[in-house]
Amino acid sequence: MKNEAIKIFQKKKSNILEKWMTLQLQDEGLREDLISNEDLRIQSEELLSSFISTLSDANIEHVSIDDFEAVKDILSSISISRAKQGYSPRETGNFVLTLKEALLNTLSEEMKDPEALYKQSMFINKIMDNFAINTFETFIKGREDVIYRQTDEITQISTPVIRVWDGILALPIIGTLDSARTQVVMESLLQEIVETGSNIAILDISGVPAVDSLVAQHLIKTVAATRLMGAECIISGIRPEIAQTVVHLGIDLSQIITKSTLASALKTAFTILKLEVNKKQIVKHH
Repeated sequence: MKNEAIKIFQKKKSNILEKWMTLQLQDEGLREDLISNEDLRIQSEELLSSFISTLSDANIEHVSIDDFEAVKDILSSISISRAKQGYSPRETGNFVLTLKEALLNTLSEEMKDPEALYKQSMFINKIMDNFAINTFETFIKGREDVIYRQTDEITQISTPVIRVWDGILALPIIGTLDSARTQVVMESLLQEIVETGSNIAILDISGVPAVDSLVAQHLIKTVAATRLMGAECIISGIRPEIAQTVVHLGIDLSQIITKSTLASALKTAFTILKLEVNKKQIVKHH
């Protein structure tokens, strides 16, 4: 004999959908800027249909989440897309929790035996709580994917190699220089040295908030790699506090040309390349 709750859900499916939609649309946090009511209804109907058709006497009483793979796939897809669209975890979790409320409301309206209602409500609670956990886990994974992609994009954008003169490259470094960032800096710089045949690379660290022994080691590695490519490396943007830190930590930068400003580093580069830049006098004719 079919479980009573399943029979109620099958019979009252359209009522449950309407209850669920009402609860979702009543939520003050509903993001109508991110999803239309029509799309929300389509998502909700797909999930509800999959859930009701998957329910059986066996899996409702002895929750076997493996039976609900199709439902979990739909939820995962919704969670990941919501994470990428900019929904908050609360808004995404509420999608499942309002469904639970609609299902439990329907049971309480249709079942007259308090003991049977309690028993069936506990089954539904257990299943929906599993869905809620799954939704949060997938949402977090979706958000992490977005963060990793953005971090990678920011790293690429924030390490531009600029060709400031024939044979002279400049790489302004902004932000903290960690191992992963150093790898990107080195790859970008060495690639550009090869492509342009440049003789001098200026690493400008004006935008690096602080230099510790680890950052200094990363800079020294970059200078060494640049020299192996046959180019000289100048570090500019050495502020007084950075100079003090370098001395205090006992870091030896004596073999590296260091300058306080990018302009000063460029002047040094011109000297190395035996270039002279003169201001041209403009003679005005009357």
